Amino acid sequence: MTDIIHPHDRFLKALLSNPATAGTLLRERLPKEVVEVLSNDPPELVEGSFVDEELHAHLTDRLYRVKTLTGRTALLYVLIEHKSSPDARIGWQLLKYMVEALKQWEREHSKWERLPAIVPFVFYHGATAWRVPDAFLALVDAEKGWRPYLLNFRFTVLDLGQIDDRQLSRQPNLRAWLLAAKYATRDGQQIQMKELLVEALVKIPDEDFRFLMRYVVETYRNYDEPTVREIIRRVRPEEEEKMMSMFAQNMIAKGRQEGRQEGRQEGRQEEAASMLLKQMRRKFDSTPDWVTEKVKSANLELIETWSDNFVFANSVDEVFAS
Repeated sequence: MTDIIHPHDRFLKALLSNPATAGTLLRERLPKEVVEVLSNDPPELVEGSFVDEELHAHLTDRLYRVKTLTGRTALLYVLIEHKSSPDARIGWQLLKYMVEALKQWEREHSKWERLPAIVPFVFYHGATAWRVPDAFLALVDAEKGWRPYLLNFRFTVLDLGQIDDRQLSRQPNLRAWLLAAKYATRDGQQIQMKELLVEALVKIPDEDFRFLMRYVVETYRNYDEPTVREIIRRVRPEEEEKMMSMFAQNMIAKGRQEGRQEGRQEGRQEEAASMLLKQMRRKFDSTPDWVTEKVKSANLELIETWSDNFVFANSVDEVFAS
């Protein structure tokens, strides 16, 4: 995942840097109680980031200034999680960054009497379903009776993987962006959703189409050159040769990267298989030929499962028990 962090970061920053697009997304996904009192003005993007330097690899953020119908100023803070599985400490990250946002606001309003409300929002497009509690207090080890006296806040989570593809957004352009982001982390489903992606891309402006296709080329591991060419031909046939020329270096680099990853994976698989077979021969004196064949032909995940079973196994059959 870390090899393609930068395309994700660039893509989602571009998506959320457009006030109109960001406004649509937030209105569709923030709690009703928040949305119904927002003014019709688009959110104003506040420049800068509050994410720790060491966490930039998997976190991106955006801060917006908004007005309510009563004339109040409020802040909407969006934290984007790029990792394939949720960070259990996301509430702690949100607290730190919201405090930094308020400190920045204080520097700009030194004579303040009351702080602006700040509403946290988490954007997540990882492959694993979000299971982390949506309240900060879930991270605090405290006596039950103390809870009313402790700091707490809730945050909204947009988990793209849990939303039906056709319900990602009512706005066609935003839906195409979210669809592309959703499947960038779901390698096994990219081929099946090609038709849906083509359908969505037909409805977006040329500039957005070029940007989304660049993202697809960089992050969709199962889209080879013929697949990319087919999509462009079906959506913007007049752009095919020009865009394929633009993407040529990306496709070459992608092929090299995937080759290195496959090589590393095969190396780990061979090492794990060899280790398991050696341990089984020591424990059970000898192993049948079918065991050697079975282990050497298995994938790394399965070998790791059998290695766990081996610790408590009293026979060869118990190693392979499901």
